[in-house]
Amino acid sequence: MSKHVLEISNNANERFGKFLTRFQRRISAYPPGICPLTVQLSLLQTSRNQTCGKCVPCRDGLLQVEKLLKSILDGNATMDTLDKMETLSELIRDTSDCAIGYEAAEVILEGMEVFEDEYISHIQKHACQKDIQQKIPCTTLCPAHVDVPGYISLIGEEDYAGAINLIRKDNPFPTACAMICEHPCEVLCRRNLVDTSLNIRGLKKFAVDQIPVDEVPVPKCNVSTGKKIAVIGGGPSGLTTAYFLALMGHKVVVYEEKEKLGGMLRYGIPNYRFPKVRLDEDINAILSTGNVDVKYNVNICKDNIDDIYKQYDAVYVAIGAQVGKKLRIEGLECGNVISAVDVLREIGYEKYPDYSGKKVVVIGGGNVAMDCARSAMRCRADEVTIVYRRRQDDMTALASEVEGAIMEGIELMTLQSPIKIESEESGNCVALWTQPQMIGTYDSAGRPRPIDAKKDMVRIPCDIILIAVGQDVAYGEFEDFGIPVYRKCIITTPECSVKGKEGVFSGGDCVTGPSTVIKAIAAGKVAAYNIDEYLGYHHKVNCDVVIPEAKLNDRIQTGRVRITEREARIRKHDFEHVENSISYDEAMQEASRCLRCDHYGCGVLEGGRD
Repeated sequence: MSKHVLEISNNANERFGKFLTRFQRRISAYPPGICPLTVQLSLLQTSRNQTCGKCVPCRDGLLQVEKLLKSILDGNATMDTLDKMETLSELIRDTSDCAIGYEAAEVILEGMEVFEDEYISHIQKHACQKDIQQKIPCTTLCPAHVDVPGYISLIGEEDYAGAINLIRKDNPFPTACAMICEHPCEVLCRRNLVDTSLNIRGLKKFAVDQIPVDEVPVPKCNVSTGKKIAVIGGGPSGLTTAYFLALMGHKVVVYEEKEKLGGMLRYGIPNYRFPKVRLDEDINAILSTGNVDVKYNVNICKDNIDDIYKQYDAVYVAIGAQVGKKLRIEGLECGNVISAVDVLREIGYEKYPDYSGKKVVVIGGGNVAMDCARSAMRCRADEVTIVYRRRQDDMTALASEVEGAIMEGIELMTLQSPIKIESEESGNCVALWTQPQMIGTYDSAGRPRPIDAKKDMVRIPCDIILIAVGQDVAYGEFEDFGIPVYRKCIITTPECSVKGKEGVFSGGDCVTGPSTVIKAIAAGKVAAYNIDEYLGYHHKVNCDVVIPEAKLNDRIQTGRVRITEREARIRKHDFEHVENSISYDEAMQEASRCLRCDHYGCGVLEGGRD
């Protein structure tokens, strides 16, 4: 190839690369609420354009599927059309020579199964289903549906108290979510079309760093209703329910097992991630409503539940998932083999273990495993190793937590499945034996399964083993009371009411299993409004905040502001908070990047902001 031709080729590749980048931005910014059939059609057209034209199923078959799908979208199809489309897609999937035809047809078939109701609606009613409408991505993807564009615009106007109160309209834990939320609101941010998503959590953290939330008055409570509600569990879900019910005018009594409120926010997340003094700011604000009483150190048993059930107009069960799961491996009963949940709970009590000179192994790949490993390093461990049976890419922990652990000198041993624990004569563990894994086929969760590799077992010397493989719900007493349980979780309706128990509601980790803080908060909010309806009311919670007028979009490509952290070589020796706040200039720049989807594109939030 001549030099001249090579240069042309390279230029073409560069231009095509830029096109792919822009196309990828559009895919990553697909808004929630868009017609799934339209999305399927666009993906099918993209796949069809990739065909090489050598095999008939891919070359001609995908075109025919596209015509059938268009006829459904145009309202010119019948149920026979759907059957033809399915049969043809199966034929293409099974007879195509390569992955282009196979994958395109497989995606269509999966879509026909997942969105069956939507296909039928287009054929029979010639329209999308009622809930298919353009939605604001960040607000929709936040489990608590916080008005994200609203509070970002308030931050941009330097009204930090207003931003905090607007967040509180849907989430009474603005500080907690500013520190530790997994920020699903950022996933489909439309700013991706221009450059990259907003740092929404960073902006929220900036707001709560400017003014402690317990110095921002909460809204006034409605007139007393005379109703009393019991909340069992003082974690994020229980306190969220208590907050909203209190503002509605109901009297709430929280029954807490420990001497302080917060649940896993206090007894499961170390100080370096979420300082407890900052947690207290959220809790103080919740209690400042004046309609919330707390009974501490209450150990719930069947008799308590019976008494509570009889004394109150409604009961909300929010006991979380605070019991560590156990591994089924040989030697688990050895000394110095400890549940990660127990270790973090003791640290929450400010009882720090001394791991001086010790080699610590943490088994697991979630946020709890990262918290344990990074805490062990801060407790002066000589070496800390995380052992995980899958790949690093498959870890359920936040990527930032994994990166933080690595920066602090913690070793990751991935694709290693724990087999047995070796002990010495005293009974204490001295090593963990693992079986190397290789990656296999994908499971139903979309992750490739690890399978045993034909390699020798690995011996990992250690003095302490921390088990961080998940948490269970301590549901025994509640099941005895008559609350239904399935697979160790309480069974509820989507409205959070417990089946078969009039006036009993439940939500959070005890219903879903271990999940995120924002999902627990969302469950508490839903439960509060449904308890209010159950009691015969239809209250609304107002925040009395005026949203600034939307400015013209700033579409100049601008880098995303990132939260920095204290130096790893310093922070790994203490439990002080690791994150720095973003600066004023950074916050104003980041707030200006918001495209105000609540005003442009999607229009005003459905139902207003009342």
